[in-house]
Amino acid sequence: MNAQFKKGVLELCVLVLLDKQDFYGYELIKRITDKIEISEGSVYPVLRRILKQGYCTTYLRESTEGPSRKYYHLTEEGKDYLLDLEEAYQNFTQGVNSLMKEERNE
Repeated sequence: MNAQFKKGVLELCVLVLLDKQDFYGYELIKRITDKIEISEGSVYPVLRRILKQGYCTTYLRESTEGPSRKYYHLTEEGKDYLLDLEEAYQNFTQGVNSLMKEERNE
């Protein structure tokens, strides 16, 4: 799949997952790569950006498998932003699908 397609929806994927539950970075990467082939390093810039924008917060949680892990939690502002992003994505994909279904003039 085109890398630009993936880049465009990666933020949406991260927000959708964080809306369901809190995750630490590697856990998010694993969930996304189960569905979409992405490079592992592409998620961390998204997490830094949404953290800086106030769409999520972080906290540390002890781990039985090593050092404490940084978990990401979606804020109310992040939930509002997700709703806007979901609506924009739905409108965009409907438009693209409509164009793809049009008959070709040959």
